Amino acid sequence: MKQFKDFYNGELSEFKVISKAQRRKMAIRLKKLVKSASFQKKVQKSKLRIANPAKQRVKAAKMAKQKVIDKFYPKYKEMGLAQRMKTDQIIQAKYSGMITGLSKKLLKVVARKEKEKVKKAREAMKKDA
Repeated sequence: MKQFKDFYNGELSEFKVISKAQRRKMAIRLKKLVKSASFQKKVQKSKLRIANPAKQRVKAAKMAKQKVIDKFYPKYKEMGLAQRMKTDQIIQAKYSGMITGLSKKLLKVVARKEKEKVKKAREAMKKDA
Protein backbone atom coordinates (compact mmCIF):
# COMPACT_ATOMS: atom_id res chain seq x y z
CA MET A 1 0.00 0.00 0.00
CA LYS A 2 1.29 3.48 -0.82
CA GLN A 3 2.31 5.74 2.02
CA PHE A 4 1.61 9.44 2.50
CA LYS A 5 5.22 10.32 1.67
CA ASP A 6 4.82 8.68 -1.76
CA PHE A 7 2.23 11.32 -2.68
CA TYR A 8 3.65 14.30 -0.78
CA ASN A 9 6.69 15.91 -2.36
CA GLY A 10 6.89 19.10 -0.30
CA GLU A 11 4.65 21.20 -2.55
CA LEU A 12 1.24 21.97 -1.11
CA SER A 13 -0.15 23.26 -4.38
CA GLU A 14 0.30 19.97 -6.20
CA PHE A 15 -2.56 17.49 -6.16
CA LYS A 16 -2.29 14.01 -7.59
CA VAL A 17 -4.78 13.47 -10.40
CA ILE A 18 -6.01 9.90 -10.45
CA SER A 19 -8.04 7.98 -12.96
CA LYS A 20 -11.66 6.92 -12.67
CA ALA A 21 -10.71 3.29 -12.06
CA GLN A 22 -8.27 4.26 -9.30
CA ARG A 23 -10.94 6.39 -7.59
CA ARG A 24 -13.42 3.51 -7.73
CA LYS A 25 -10.87 1.01 -6.42
CA MET A 26 -9.92 3.34 -3.57
CA ALA A 27 -13.58 3.90 -2.66
CA ILE A 28 -14.25 0.15 -2.51
CA ARG A 29 -11.14 -0.46 -0.38
CA LEU A 30 -11.98 2.34 2.05
CA LYS A 31 -15.63 1.31 2.34
CA LYS A 32 -14.49 -2.16 3.42
CA LEU A 33 -11.86 -0.72 5.77
CA VAL A 34 -14.27 1.61 7.59
CA LYS A 35 -16.42 -1.33 8.67
CA SER A 36 -13.58 -3.12 10.49
CA ALA A 37 -13.40 -2.82 14.27
CA SER A 38 -9.64 -2.29 14.26
CA PHE A 39 -9.95 0.73 11.98
CA GLN A 40 -12.73 2.20 14.11
CA LYS A 41 -10.54 1.80 17.20
CA LYS A 42 -7.65 3.44 15.37
CA VAL A 43 -9.85 6.41 14.41
CA GLN A 44 -11.06 6.73 17.99
CA LYS A 45 -7.46 6.82 19.29
CA SER A 46 -6.40 9.32 16.63
CA LYS A 47 -9.07 11.76 17.85
CA LEU A 48 -7.24 11.95 21.18
CA ARG A 49 -4.04 13.39 19.74
CA ILE A 50 -3.19 16.42 17.65
CA ALA A 51 -2.25 15.69 14.04
CA ASN A 52 1.35 16.32 13.07
CA PRO A 53 2.20 19.54 11.19
CA ALA A 54 2.55 17.78 7.82
CA LYS A 55 -1.02 16.49 8.02
CA GLN A 56 -2.20 19.93 9.13
CA ARG A 57 -0.56 21.44 6.02
CA VAL A 58 -2.34 18.90 3.83
CA LYS A 59 -5.68 19.71 5.50
CA ALA A 60 -5.04 23.42 4.98
CA ALA A 61 -4.22 22.79 1.31
CA LYS A 62 -7.45 20.81 0.86
CA MET A 63 -9.43 23.61 2.48
CA ALA A 64 -7.73 26.15 0.22
CA LYS A 65 -8.49 24.07 -2.87
CA GLN A 66 -12.11 23.80 -1.76
CA LYS A 67 -12.32 27.59 -1.38
CA VAL A 68 -11.02 28.00 -4.94
CA ILE A 69 -13.55 25.45 -6.19
CA ASP A 70 -16.39 27.19 -4.36
CA LYS A 71 -15.41 30.57 -5.79
CA PHE A 72 -14.60 29.71 -9.40
CA TYR A 73 -16.48 26.42 -9.98
CA PRO A 74 -19.72 26.55 -7.96
CA LYS A 75 -21.25 23.58 -9.84
CA TYR A 76 -18.22 21.34 -9.22
CA LYS A 77 -20.21 18.75 -7.23
CA GLU A 78 -22.80 18.45 -9.98
CA MET A 79 -20.13 17.73 -12.62
CA GLY A 80 -19.45 14.24 -13.88
CA LEU A 81 -16.34 12.40 -12.79
CA ALA A 82 -14.41 13.03 -16.01
CA GLN A 83 -15.31 16.70 -15.95
CA ARG A 84 -14.18 17.01 -12.31
CA MET A 85 -10.86 15.37 -13.21
CA LYS A 86 -10.38 17.89 -16.01
CA THR A 87 -11.35 20.72 -13.65
CA ASP A 88 -8.82 19.46 -11.08
CA GLN A 89 -6.10 19.69 -13.72
CA ILE A 90 -7.16 23.24 -14.62
CA ILE A 91 -7.21 24.24 -10.94
CA GLN A 92 -3.77 22.77 -10.42
CA ALA A 93 -2.36 24.64 -13.40
CA LYS A 94 -4.18 27.94 -13.02
CA TYR A 95 -4.65 28.50 -9.29
CA SER A 96 -1.72 26.71 -7.64
CA GLY A 97 -0.20 29.97 -6.38
CA MET A 98 -3.48 31.08 -4.88
CA ILE A 99 -3.93 27.70 -3.20
CA THR A 100 -0.43 27.88 -1.72
CA GLY A 101 -1.07 31.35 -0.32
CA LEU A 102 -4.46 30.43 1.08
CA SER A 103 -3.12 27.26 2.66
CA LYS A 104 -0.47 29.24 4.56
CA LYS A 105 -3.19 31.49 5.97
CA LEU A 106 -5.51 28.56 6.75
CA LEU A 107 -2.80 26.69 8.65
CA LYS A 108 -3.58 28.66 11.83
CA VAL A 109 -7.28 27.88 11.47
CA VAL A 110 -6.57 24.17 11.02
CA ALA A 111 -4.28 24.08 14.05
CA ARG A 112 -6.90 25.80 16.22
CA LYS A 113 -9.65 23.42 15.04
CA GLU A 114 -7.36 20.46 15.70
CA LYS A 115 -6.82 21.56 19.31
CA GLU A 116 -10.56 22.05 19.83
CA LYS A 117 -11.30 18.62 18.36
CA VAL A 118 -8.83 16.91 20.69
CA LYS A 119 -10.15 18.82 23.69
CA LYS A 120 -13.74 17.73 22.94
CA ALA A 121 -12.71 14.11 22.37
CA ARG A 122 -10.81 13.97 25.66
CA GLU A 123 -13.74 15.48 27.55
CA ALA A 124 -16.06 12.90 26.01
CA MET A 125 -13.69 10.11 27.08
CA LYS A 126 -13.70 11.41 30.67
CA LYS A 127 -17.51 11.53 30.73
CA ASP A 128 -17.75 7.94 29.46
CA ALA A 129 -15.22 6.60 31.95
